[in-house]
Amino acid sequence: MRRLFLAALLLLPTLALADVDARFAQLRDQAEALGSLSSFLDKYIGECSGLFVSPSCRSDAEAFRAKYGGRKLYMIVGEDAATMLTPGPYQPGSGNYTIQVIPYFPGEGYALTQGTPTQTDSAGNPLLPLIRITGTTPQGWAATDFLRLFSSRQIRAQIVFTPQGVWTLPRKQGGKAQGVAARIEAILLTHSRTGDPLGLWFAEQPAPAAKEPATKGGKKGKKK
Repeated sequence: MRRLFLAALLLLPTLALADVDARFAQLRDQAEALGSLSSFLDKYIGECSGLFVSPSCRSDAEAFRAKYGGRKLYMIVGEDAATMLTPGPYQPGSGNYTIQVIPYFPGEGYALTQGTPTQTDSAGNPLLPLIRITGTTPQGWAATDFLRLFSSRQIRAQIVFTPQGVWTLPRKQGGKAQGVAARIEAILLTHSRTGDPLGLWFAEQPAPAAKEPATKGGKKGKKK
């Protein structure tokens, strides 16, 4: 039984990498798989605060940033963590829908963002432009089925990105927010249970977007 369990764990990454689009597969295969976003952000930012910081902390962070300069990375955002996804417009007649993505991917006290945020909302959360991903529901679906994808957390995101630098913003209530600015190269959304594709977005085909505030966990806030 233990062997079967371990085999199942080893199989999960393979299932997540199933090819559904040649363009996305090419980008993904060119990228380095990210084991932990939190660990990556911590090493990349190198805040180096606290009593037990290594003397080489800052130089280690500089070397880490240099290592990943211009390099593509690939990560999976599991369905339970994909709270930066919210439902957009849904057309009952055609089944066409829009999924809105606030490109704010938290990891412990930091976050990966699309580009460098320059403004915050009243709570000190970065204002970021929405990414809109479109798709069409299977035949027989209704609006309730589409909305259930979000209420039941059934969407998984696969993301290819290139880190571009560190950003820091003062919080209006004091303190600061820090994160890593990135170019989001592509986003693939799939159904967490079936693996069926729900939407695909590429950076070279950006859609006009209004700025939205990011909250902890990536939840959508009110427009500023």
